[in-house]
Amino acid sequence: MTDPTTETPEGIPTPDGASHIIDTDYEIGQDNVEGNVGPIGWDIHNPVFAMSAIAVVAFVFYTLALPEQASSVFSWLFNSVTKRFDWFFLGAANIFVLFSLLLIVTPLGNVRLGGTEARPDYGYVGWFAMLFAAGMGIGLMFYGVSEPMSHFSSSLGGTTVENGIRTDWAPLGAAAGDEAAAARLGMAATIFHWGLHPWAIYAVVALALALFSYNKGLPLTIRSAFYPIFGDAVWGWVGHIIDTLAVFATLFGLATSLGFGATQANAGLYELFGIPVGSTSEVILISMITAIALVSVLRGLDGGVKVLSEINMGLAFILLIFVLIVGPTMYLITLFWDSLVAYIEYLPALSNPIGREDVNFSQGWTSFYWAWWISWSPFVGMFIARVSRGRTVREFMVCVLLIPSLVCVLWMSVFGGTALHQVIADGYTVAQDAALEIKLFKMLDVLPLASITSLVGIVLVIVFFVTSSDSGSLVIDTITAGGKVDAPVPQRAFWCLFEGAVAIALLLSAGGLQSLQSMVISTGLPFTVVLLIMVFAIFKGLINERRYGK
Repeated sequence: MTDPTTETPEGIPTPDGASHIIDTDYEIGQDNVEGNVGPIGWDIHNPVFAMSAIAVVAFVFYTLALPEQASSVFSWLFNSVTKRFDWFFLGAANIFVLFSLLLIVTPLGNVRLGGTEARPDYGYVGWFAMLFAAGMGIGLMFYGVSEPMSHFSSSLGGTTVENGIRTDWAPLGAAAGDEAAAARLGMAATIFHWGLHPWAIYAVVALALALFSYNKGLPLTIRSAFYPIFGDAVWGWVGHIIDTLAVFATLFGLATSLGFGATQANAGLYELFGIPVGSTSEVILISMITAIALVSVLRGLDGGVKVLSEINMGLAFILLIFVLIVGPTMYLITLFWDSLVAYIEYLPALSNPIGREDVNFSQGWTSFYWAWWISWSPFVGMFIARVSRGRTVREFMVCVLLIPSLVCVLWMSVFGGTALHQVIADGYTVAQDAALEIKLFKMLDVLPLASITSLVGIVLVIVFFVTSSDSGSLVIDTITAGGKVDAPVPQRAFWCLFEGAVAIALLLSAGGLQSLQSMVISTGLPFTVVLLIMVFAIFKGLINERRYGK
């Protein structure tokens, strides 16, 4: 038993009530290097911070100095990984979903994160707002209209085969010429990419971090989850490599999202105010929003990202309700349930990792998405872990896996469904034919108060941008500080600035967004192996915790 009022010097609360503390001689921060120059202090893990920072600086320099060569390398990486390892990404994601569902229905779900007497630090509203803003924000704004429309169009167009290989982008067998079937398949394919699988990826990492930190007394770093497998070796080079991989995956996953966000915000500003679209405008946007994120970083978790997340979720809810009311309301309500049924119906085929004929869809869409979610998983997982102490594993899984998946179904049904109705019922194809980044604004353009709703959409993209950068900086800083959650603020500011620098460097390279996607794929591949090992470690840790808590 422990005193529930105590807290470690590193800011991690000790377990409340019975908990299976791991007996290790390692002390959080023992490998750290501390110092200061004037008001700027540091408390960094050696060598994780050094390896990560040097590699990031070198990468930014290389990408800006040799953009054409870098673009060729990135393109080769993207094609190689998506074509050769699509089965691996799909199979691994299936394992994460099955494992997460298993924890909900087994006695292991009774384990409480933080000890048997621990209670939540945040209420449901603040908790949902933070985890959802961190996990899906910019992506939902970018793909809410564009992805359902893309899958609908490709499915409606049917399949094309050249030299025995399908060259179309339609999911599964398409739905040539059948608008209703194409809409149903398009919605199912979209929800597949935003439903159970990505949230299961996040849940696995978040649960591992929360369990081994709050219940086992280990540092809040990725390496701690591997203690049941490697023992004290995790405090050596095995752990250094794991944490450095986590930093890379997080950094490039965030940079990709920031790139998409800047592209969409720029496109929206052009639609509303005629601000030129281009790399210069996107660089200015990323720089300005990174500066805002820096202010949020200085305000801390409760005063910065929590407040912004709640504001943003409020705005997103208002926009959602507005589109639902002024749009084809009954069609959207019906579409929600029909899409949910279609998702369940098509889920086995969409999840199949082998023998796929829809290679462009499974490799270009699904493989990229799973690598993207996996790249985000250290960032989102650690952030969810930070705000989830006191929840039972069952409550945690239901709230992190099932409820956000339903919200994503609702979001895609309302925004994507409105655009589908415009095509099918009204013959309005402007949103369907527009570029990905402006499909949302073209859909809103024919609804009432289009200027206002489009402006709200831009604000949402920007604030999601800020919350992602802020919380991502917090996570990377925690990893590179050896698990300390109260390291000096200038370190978090350093990573906040460098997230923006990486996004700018990749956008300025010859490949642009393609370069961002390529780096997500390349960093997501090795980290998938890390997550698979993590599943076994969680299972072993929960069994020990349940035995101890009885």
